[in-house]
Parts: sequence; C-alpha cells; structure tokens
Amino acid sequence: MSATFGCPACGKPVPVEPVSRPASFPFCSPRCRLLDLGAWCDGKYAIAGRPLAQDPDEDSDHL
Repeated sequence: MSATFGCPACGKPVPVEPVSRPASFPFCSPRCRLLDLGAWCDGKYAIAGRPLAQDPDEDSDHL
C-alpha cells in the first residue's frame, strides 16, 4: 500500500513516494497548483496582525 495525503487545493489523494508522485507535487495537478498560486496572488492567505501603515513616513517615529 502506498502512502498518500490530500491535495491542499481539492483534497484528492496524492502519492507521497518520489517515483509515483506527480510533477505538480504537493498538488494533484497543475490546475490545483495554479488555483493555489492565484489564491496567494489575490491575498487570500494572510497572517492576522495589525494593519501596515499606508505612508512609509507615517510610522518612522517608532523605529
């Protein structure tokens, strides 16, 4: 039995072994890889925190 895990984009099983895993690893397909890249580019993945200053000089007194 070969080890698998779920594709981060769609959940489809993806083989873990180097000889059987797809070129788009850790995704199941190039489509899922591009969907994930699109989500990054759209800013859908973010770490919670305080908003950044819009004007670079606005926060300079706190350096």
